Amino acid sequence: MTQHGEQQAAVGPTREPARRRLAPVVALLLLAPWAAECSWGGFAGSDMLLVVVVLAPMYGGAAVLIREAARRTGGGWPMIVLLAAGFGVFQAGLVDQSLFNPDFLADTEFAELQAADGTRLPVLGISAQEAVGFLGNHVALSICAPIAFVESYLSPARRPRPWLRAPGLVAVAVLYLLGSLLIFTDDTGRKGFLASPGQLAGAAATVVVLITVAALPRWRRRIRPAPAGAPHPGWPGLLVLVAYLGVNMLSGWFQVAAAVVVISVLVAVLARWSGRTGWGQRHVLAGAGGALTGAAVLAYLVPSYAPASPEQALASDVVVSVLAVALLTGAYVRLGRYRG
Repeated sequence: MTQHGEQQAAVGPTREPARRRLAPVVALLLLAPWAAECSWGGFAGSDMLLVVVVLAPMYGGAAVLIREAARRTGGGWPMIVLLAAGFGVFQAGLVDQSLFNPDFLADTEFAELQAADGTRLPVLGISAQEAVGFLGNHVALSICAPIAFVESYLSPARRPRPWLRAPGLVAVAVLYLLGSLLIFTDDTGRKGFLASPGQLAGAAATVVVLITVAALPRWRRRIRPAPAGAPHPGWPGLLVLVAYLGVNMLSGWFQVAAAVVVISVLVAVLARWSGRTGWGQRHVLAGAGGALTGAAVLAYLVPSYAPASPEQALASDVVVSVLAVALLTGAYVRLGRYRG
């Protein structure tokens, strides 16, 4: 089954015990914030649990809602990616407003490492480098990778099905809104900054456009698989890993230009491969694993938000590596069990 071919008619949750249906929801609620803020070394190992608990409503709630929207409508991965981009703009443009705030990282260990000011666009009030970094990581790590990992632990029959009924969707939506409000009202993050009405309107309009494109009927059409077979799962994983590390090791306008080219090529290649016979969950997991592995490698090369001794930093990076390996190993074991 191809990733386009998985786009079947919308179906409701299976008649399973609530505990069984809600287990992947809880897993995604917890994995999304860890992947978003901890997998690349942003926080010390001792702080990870608190970070996950505090940010689960926002990151996890968004991931669950995006996944449910795509699975209920049959939009598949194209819809997930577009909605993830919409979430990235909403989060960075309207919630923590990091997209517009020039001092967002001023009191962190990244203050002297960022070449963001050199790519600032005065008319828009954003840094092109930060826009690429913030939005790209929201798509890859905050939403897509966690969904791919959690679905890889499920049986093939459960992967394309919704997990929640209407009351559950409402509860998660409220949770997400409360989590976003918590971040918005936390002045330690925004540092008193408020985007201009024009910036807020522009960000909101971009979110609406991305959601509208994500809702297009074309993502719900069945596409006949191309006759050529899909590549070995290792290839999408390697491609994502090289792209992730390559882009994140650059800076300034060179990074921005490289990111536009690399991401465009990556999306085109993965879209083409996913339409071939034999493309399946192993390929999806490999791509997600490439992003998570890239983040884990990057953890050894960048500082955390707060100052840490070399010993503390190394210990935290090892924790990230161990957790990433455990997630990948467990997912592949489950896929082997289901012949996924």
